[in-house]
Amino acid sequence: MSDQLTSLVTIFTEFYYWITIPLMFLIHVGFCMYEVGASRWTNHMHTLMKNTMLIPLVTITFFFYGWWIYFAFPKFPFFGDLVASPTAEPWSQLMGPHLGGVPANSDFEAGDTILWSRLNGVFWAAFLLFSWTAASIVSGSVIERIRPSAFWLAAILIGSVAWVIDASWGWHYDGWMVEKLGYHDAYASGVIHAIAGGFALGLLVVLGPRIGKFRPDGTARNIPPQNPWLVTLGLFMIYVGFWGFYVACNIPIIDIDQADDRVFFSATNIYLGPTTLSAITVNFLMSLSGGLLAGYIVSRGDAFWTYSLGLAGIITASAGNDMYHPIQAMLVGAAGAVGAYWLHYWVERTFKIDDAVGAVAVHGYAGFLGLVISGFLLWGFPTSPIHAESLITPHGQFLGALVMFVVLGFIPAFILAKILDFFGLLRIPRNVELAGLDLKVMQERAEDAEELRKAIKEEEAGSAGSA
Repeated sequence: MSDQLTSLVTIFTEFYYWITIPLMFLIHVGFCMYEVGASRWTNHMHTLMKNTMLIPLVTITFFFYGWWIYFAFPKFPFFGDLVASPTAEPWSQLMGPHLGGVPANSDFEAGDTILWSRLNGVFWAAFLLFSWTAASIVSGSVIERIRPSAFWLAAILIGSVAWVIDASWGWHYDGWMVEKLGYHDAYASGVIHAIAGGFALGLLVVLGPRIGKFRPDGTARNIPPQNPWLVTLGLFMIYVGFWGFYVACNIPIIDIDQADDRVFFSATNIYLGPTTLSAITVNFLMSLSGGLLAGYIVSRGDAFWTYSLGLAGIITASAGNDMYHPIQAMLVGAAGAVGAYWLHYWVERTFKIDDAVGAVAVHGYAGFLGLVISGFLLWGFPTSPIHAESLITPHGQFLGALVMFVVLGFIPAFILAKILDFFGLLRIPRNVELAGLDLKVMQERAEDAEELRKAIKEEEAGSAGSA
């Protein structure tokens, strides 16, 4: 009976994570729609291809070393050495098709592969979709002026290195931030969103604003989305994909009372703390609603910001949405939306930062605020059953937010941007930006159309001669 139960749990868990992957894929579909809708028509194909091609680049690099980083870096480099992670090495048999048992020519035992033979691929894919999300967040902020090659290098850096390190430190059940700081971030306010916002800001500081964004007196011009309908559909697609995002941050069924002589199965958060899908469903919708209402009020009914701040509401509440009461989730979402909106325009005015879609605000500032707020609301709760002595505190969450936004987000992006800028590889030439990055595509289409017209005329002339 025990073996049958283990088999059922394993197969159910495999299917559970598999379902989250196509749901999270919709996040990327939404980002493509959203960014194309926000960009001007002379940049549509460039914007779309920039975001599309991060998929193969991040996927391949994440396969070769990103997945390994997550398991190898929980204590490294401050509180321990690299951890051996043979199940995540790209040459491991468990990274390919495997039905269990003892892998040939290895030091594994059958017990090591009971779960990993079934779950390694779907775990890897779920984390990979998190990687795409982190890179796509950055993509929107830099539209219409960055070289594609520069963005793709940035996408690899955040998607297969930086965010994976922060996940290992702050999401892994044995990560040093969890143990030493009492860091708690159940649904990635910081682990994905704050780091991506900080990373985007690091690029923007060096990249500079779009031509014409700021008037000679320094005031900002509003460059509205060119296709509000596409932006709306894109953001609603991201909302849908976020269901998969939230579910993938849970473990669906595990015996959480193994120390006693009984079995008690429950879903858990990523720290193995018990929760339910019911709880996160309510809190997800309440935080979305709080963000939408506050966004509508603070932006005076601006559609672009209303939809975006709905997302900011979810992101702000995500750090503690495994433990918040629904009313707390709603209020936290509303507070994050207002804070993100205010900070966006304050930073724009003060530092002349041109964040084309508000990604730094919606993801970075909202994620940072969400971590800080959760430190107060969850003050004194244990961050995880594994480290029950590590309690959530305001200072621990604030330090964690700084690690995410500044240390692993802003600083690596700023250094990369400075290096690329030094060699003239960061920003497109001024004349290309003025003409539009799709100029070559439009020229080729015009040439094809002219050739087609000539061919039609020749055919008509030939038909007339035959007659």
